[in-house]
This record gives sequence, structure tokens and C-alpha cells, in this order.
Amino acid sequence: MTITAAADGSALGNPGPAGWAWYVNDDCWRAGGWPHGTNNMGELMAVLDLFRSTAHLPGEDLHILCDSQYVINSVTKWMPGWKRKGWRKSDGKPVMNVDLLKEIDQALVGRKYRFEWVRGHAGHDLNEAADDRARAAATSYQQGVAVRQGPGFGAAAGAAQAPPAPATAQAAPAAAQGAPAASQAAPAAAQAATAPSARQQLFGEPTLFDEPDLFSELDEDTTPAPGTDASPEAIVESLERELLLPETRADLGRTGVLLHRDFTEIGSSGRIWTRDAMMMSLAEEPAGPTELEMLGADRLGEQTILLTYRSRARSGTALRSSLWVHDGAQWRLRFHQGTPEA
Repeated sequence: MTITAAADGSALGNPGPAGWAWYVNDDCWRAGGWPHGTNNMGELMAVLDLFRSTAHLPGEDLHILCDSQYVINSVTKWMPGWKRKGWRKSDGKPVMNVDLLKEIDQALVGRKYRFEWVRGHAGHDLNEAADDRARAAATSYQQGVAVRQGPGFGAAAGAAQAPPAPATAQAAPAAAQGAPAASQAAPAAAQAATAPSARQQLFGEPTLFDEPDLFSELDEDTTPAPGTDASPEAIVESLERELLLPETRADLGRTGVLLHRDFTEIGSSGRIWTRDAMMMSLAEEPAGPTELEMLGADRLGEQTILLTYRSRARSGTALRSSLWVHDGAQWRLRFHQGTPEA
């Protein structure tokens, strides 16, 4: 028998109130979260709790549907190398969310499992159900109300361990954390998760993979105000310039807020990249300074502005276009294309 389940995470503001959930069917699912966490933490916790909740069925294959290639690659590709290097990345920096990853590493022992990537927010029934429950958990923490934890997985519902909470999380009752009463005495070491820290280049040629999902919920308007009387064109140009700054590229949270959840780039190689695939590859290959020569800022609609400009970097010059849209909260970059200049 194969257990097929979707696992997903959500963070409102990223970081902010965070939730996680896994879903098999309406009678078999679980959710929880923290007052303060990241989307990645939610994605990882959903997978960890799924393994824990099915630990009483070690002989069953586990088929995990996941829209985060950050999680998939972390578990299936990167962890062996991280472990050999003392849980450090190739650049020597500590691995993010290391406590959750260590817990997952232990939970994998003796299990039969496979991951399948599914596109998020694309109508996949199980993925949508997990996403709805993860977002509901995050919203519950945002509003200060009890989280719907779900029935769990049969006999495992009363035996699953409490989810590790981020170090920045506020104190909360075990029931509100999505942990059953039997698991309130979770080890203190499992109660921390590191905050994201990675450097990244915003525009360029990614070389890793196609579709991770780092930030699925970006609801806070944290755009700096260039001036109370600044035009939308001036605001968008300011944000474009900010995205080319090394300090912005190094800030996953800020970059995640500025990029639209459906962001797409056609790179100079001709390949198509999603926002999160771009962010993950850039985290591994940070770039140097980039200069910008603005060519135009055209209003295509009340909520849409097209920027065209020339970029100058050590690798050469390129002509670029960026489509910015206002999603009701703030301006976010929806599409970008770069073409090397002859």
C-alpha cells in the first residue's frame, strides 16, 4: 500500500505568523504552526510531521506531493553533503532551518518514500487542500484564535511529536501549536529553527533547478516609501534599483516580498525561471554590483508599469524589461527578461 499525501507551508509576511499542513483526505490531515516563522519552516514541518504521523506504518510507501523544491532538494539531494560538512553549505555558511532538517533526517531512517513536485496554486486537489489548511493555521496565529489541528493519521494522531518551534516564536499552549496533549514534553532541542540567511543575485543565469517555492504568502506591505508625493513610476524605478543592490539580494525576506508570487523570468540563456527557482540558484551564486541605466517607464494600466533599462555588470551589458504590478497591497515584480547586448 502507498500513502499519498500533500505537504505545504504558509507564512503571512514571511517571516510572520506561519502554518503547516499535510493532507491525505478530509478524514486524514493535520495542521499546526507558530506565531512567527517562515514559509520554508512550514514546508519542512509539514513533511516532518507527516513522517512522524505515519511512523506506525513503517512498511508502507510514502508518496509526498510537494510544491517546494527547496524541501525536495534539501531532503533528496543536499542533506548528505551538508551532513559531511557538519551541516554547512558549500560556502561554509550554516544550513538554514538545520534543526528541522536534522529531525527529518532522523525520521527518514527505515522509511520508504518518494517526493513528487507539483505546481502550487494550480488546482491540484491534494495540494490545494494542504495549502488551505496551512494558510488557515497561519491566519489563526495572525488573529490569535485556536488552530484547527485536524484528525491526524489514525492511531498516530495521538502519538505524533510536537512540532519544533522557531527560536523567535512566542510562547503558546501545546494545543495551539498543533501538538496533541501526549506530546507536550518535546525535547528543548527540537524547539528551535534557524532564520533564513543567504546571499543571492537577482537577475542573471541560474544554474540549479526549476521550481522551488520559498515564499507562498506575502501579504505585508513593507515597501519603503520613496516620498509621499512620489509617482508610481518613481516608486517602481526605486524598487527595481533596490533589487539590484547586493544587500537586497542577500535578504531573502525582502526579495520575497518584492517579487510577485507568480514571478517569471526569461533569462539571457533563453530558459524560463520561476521566482523561487531564481532565488534558490541565486542564493548559491551571489553576484557583484550591477549598474542600471533607465530607458523608459511606461504605464500600461492603472496597476501595471513596464520598465526598460540597460544593466552593466562584470559579465557585460544587457537590455532588460521588468513588468511591475500593484496587487492591492504594494508593487511587485511580475515578469523580467534580459537580453545580452551585442
